[in-house]
Amino acid sequence: MKHPFLVGAHVYLRALERPDAAAILPWINDKQVIGNLTIFRPMSLSAEEAFIDAVNRSDTDIVFGVCDRGSDKLVGVAGLQRIDHKNRHGMFGIFIGEARNRGRGLGTETTGLVVTYAFETLNLNRVWLQVYQDNKAGIRAYEKVGFKREGLLRQDHFRKGRYGNTVVMGVLRGQQKALGVRR
Repeated sequence: MKHPFLVGAHVYLRALERPDAAAILPWINDKQVIGNLTIFRPMSLSAEEAFIDAVNRSDTDIVFGVCDRGSDKLVGVAGLQRIDHKNRHGMFGIFIGEARNRGRGLGTETTGLVVTYAFETLNLNRVWLQVYQDNKAGIRAYEKVGFKREGLLRQDHFRKGRYGNTVVMGVLRGQQKALGVRR
């Protein structure tokens, strides 16, 4: 493992670094990957490097590289954004880059690691997210960690030529499900 910060059974999370931008760039320009994200324009290498620089300086965003424990390869990105230190909540986000790494439980394990970190280290009380209503796999993964549906934003986004609904989900401190987090 290279500079692990949070360690699970199959993945570990570490700080994102500028050289990671080259690995991330093909993913965030891939229609399959960004189909469930709010990204809608092409990303350049310099823009991704600037994003990594910005989140590493941010007081309200913490973004991790998700690495496969077996290979040490970067397989995705996850983290907390819009952290509100006064009201003790933050927004969760994740993507797993290559199709061969999806459906293996890596996203669920990563979600559990980040949520546990949010509650036990950052002392947050609530972690929330927004997910497209038709992203059934994502919703199942979030529910496995303890997220509950809190609301529906009707016709909130436009993609694939039509408007769709967005589900708001949240998990409160003490409601998350243990998923074998290692320290």
